[in-house]
Amino acid sequence: MKTSRCKLYQFRLNITNPGDFLYYIRNLGESEGATIVLFNADRMAGQAHVVSALTHAFRAFERGDPISNSVEMESLLYAAGSRQCEQGTEFGVHPGENRVYLCICPENKQVETALQQIGDYCNGEDWELISEEKQCLLKELFGITDEELGVVGVSRLQDLVLERVALLEVYR
Repeated sequence: MKTSRCKLYQFRLNITNPGDFLYYIRNLGESEGATIVLFNADRMAGQAHVVSALTHAFRAFERGDPISNSVEMESLLYAAGSRQCEQGTEFGVHPGENRVYLCICPENKQVETALQQIGDYCNGEDWELISEEKQCLLKELFGITDEELGVVGVSRLQDLVLERVALLEVYR
């Protein structure tokens, strides 16, 4: 999927030390004139959730009123629907096997090639499916009640998550 600013990939990688890995990613992006954001796919309500978080984060920087010091963290805060960095980082990478939505802003072939050396692109896999287990996790993460789902239906769970992301604008 491509947003106006970013190229979005499904990516799988194994991380031993998240701090060292993020240092490498940030330096890679800076050296190539790109911003690289990695979202934990297991906590995201699909690609629409990723695009929404990125859009809100870039908009906050354009307006000059971000919560954080970087587009990467701002994106994770919007993904979490929270002003708390601790909650935002839960939507990023972690030690061990990671399924991530990899966002390269703007699209950059050199970054894509460099990242092929450390992980695998999985764009043929369907990560949009929200299993019952993931439904429970998303409800917990975003404070979505059974009553809300009863009114709109489980098929609208992604819409409820996107609403929580957008509400962060109000709670600033």
